[in-house]
Amino acid sequence: MDPNEKIQTLRKQAMSLPLHPGVYIMKDEKNTVIYVGKAKALKNRVSQYFGSDANHTEKVRQMVAHVDHFETILADSEFEALVLECSLIKHYSPKYNILLKDDKGYSYIRISPPPYSRITEAKSVQKDNAKYLGPYVSSYAVKQTVDEINKTFGLATCERKFTYGKKPLRTERPCLNYHIQQCCGPCNGKISPQAYEERVQQAIRLLQEGVEPLKKTLEAQMLNAADNLDFEKAADLRDRITSIERLQTRQKVVMSSIKEQDILAVAIGNGKSCVQVFHFTGGNLSDKEEYIFDIPESLESLRGEFIQRFYDGQRFPPKRIAVDGEVEDRAILEEWLSKKAGSRVSIVIPKRGEQAKLVSMCSRNASENLAKAIGSFGKDVAALDELAKALGLVAPPRYIECFDISHTAGSNPVAGMVVFKDGRPLKKAYRRFGIKEANGGDDPSSLREVISRRLNEYVVHEGEEGFGVKPDVILLDGGKAQVDAVMPIVKAMELDIPVFGLVKDGKHRTRAVSTQNGEISIKANRAVYTLLATIQEEVHRYAIGYHQKKRKTSSLETELTSIEGVGKTRSITLLKRFGSLKAIRNASKEELLMIKGITEPVAENIVRHFKEK
Repeated sequence: MDPNEKIQTLRKQAMSLPLHPGVYIMKDEKNTVIYVGKAKALKNRVSQYFGSDANHTEKVRQMVAHVDHFETILADSEFEALVLECSLIKHYSPKYNILLKDDKGYSYIRISPPPYSRITEAKSVQKDNAKYLGPYVSSYAVKQTVDEINKTFGLATCERKFTYGKKPLRTERPCLNYHIQQCCGPCNGKISPQAYEERVQQAIRLLQEGVEPLKKTLEAQMLNAADNLDFEKAADLRDRITSIERLQTRQKVVMSSIKEQDILAVAIGNGKSCVQVFHFTGGNLSDKEEYIFDIPESLESLRGEFIQRFYDGQRFPPKRIAVDGEVEDRAILEEWLSKKAGSRVSIVIPKRGEQAKLVSMCSRNASENLAKAIGSFGKDVAALDELAKALGLVAPPRYIECFDISHTAGSNPVAGMVVFKDGRPLKKAYRRFGIKEANGGDDPSSLREVISRRLNEYVVHEGEEGFGVKPDVILLDGGKAQVDAVMPIVKAMELDIPVFGLVKDGKHRTRAVSTQNGEISIKANRAVYTLLATIQEEVHRYAIGYHQKKRKTSSLETELTSIEGVGKTRSITLLKRFGSLKAIRNASKEELLMIKGITEPVAENIVRHFKEK
């Protein structure tokens, strides 16, 4: 069957479904389940898949292209539909649903045999005469702990060998860690195997018993050494106690007044999305996880589906889950999570204070991890992600075009177009426009002319570089009047491109984003403000640079056209050939006659004109 016919058939079947809660099951030609979803009204939700795909993500388009038929199961309520959906996804593991593996495994802390033991992270216990502590659920916590323990006790983390069979220790030049006081330097032979082993045992005791018992023991040893006038040992123990106290302080840096909670934040960009999860236990950050997915239909749907999948396995939901934005089916998810936990579970969106700062930190980590996954820069991903949220876009705009008009009292009007791709200037895509039809002093009309010409170029060159790329967002230097002038052009061409204006304050600084319905303040969001201000400054610089160049050329042309026999065409030809008015002034009659279109009388007039000045 022709793909279009198949879609029409499926849409017809979807339109016959009831407006009732339930679950829908998408299957391919082999009768394999490829997607399971829930709906409060089956007819409305399922028919959306087989209508216009303009607002569909690439993942949804691919899924729809593989659907051969679908089945539905009616439910008595949305909650029952959610429970049934969880059960079916767990059973079928459909290709296009969010699937999370629940096999994190355990981590261990490994202490290699003496002398000069190393303390490292391990994924499993081996029969290698090493000592293992654990198992621990959080690999993140193990990595952090191992790193801090090695720094606190000055233990070696390099791969050097400090003993060579029965031969004495070879003295080597210590590495950087020794010089920054993060290693006691066994490689330089100044610490004995016994003294090093004492440090290792203290580290093990701290791992097993905690900070306070070890701290009390060391304090007692320090006082005893001082009483025995062993001041060198007392000073060493004092430094060790200070390091342990610093370790205790560092462990409290990321803390929450709410003892048990999870924090979720989403970053999207460059065709991918990242969900970052922070786990807080006892008020401390105990673990973190990140997951990379394709771009979702919406942030709300991604958060909702992720929470559903994340807590549907062995994970036990905490009483509080803080998120960075709205969650689809939030009330139903809270009911489902509460039933699973056996107590009330809340999904909250912190707006201020400590909790908002923790969500913001989680969001920054999501951006950084996404940047690593897509090979970009964390701050650019974060800025574009925040921009999408601020402007209500489905996804962060990868390709932004910004336009500005420049003129002097209406004369020599021009427009500049700058392009930012993935948050960075793409200078090879910059374009300049001379205003041909609009009144030079009418900025909205000039922008309407320029945008019309630019989008017509897109229609002609679609798919090619430059004008053949459709922008994700169009920005205009100006307010509501500029946006109102341009939007009819975009709508008439049936191009789904959001258009916004960049509004300046009295000091010519970016103040807000203008829409047809009002303004969106951006000063509270530093990343968005910086990005838009940079774009606005760049387009202004580019447009005014072109205007100044054209004005200069225009004045030169005026100088030349005042000469008898030299019109606009000949003046442009002369400027192209000689490059400047000074060069034309110094040109001889013979040199002028070498220019196509310059006759002998005209050449004589040019020479006479400059001699008389």
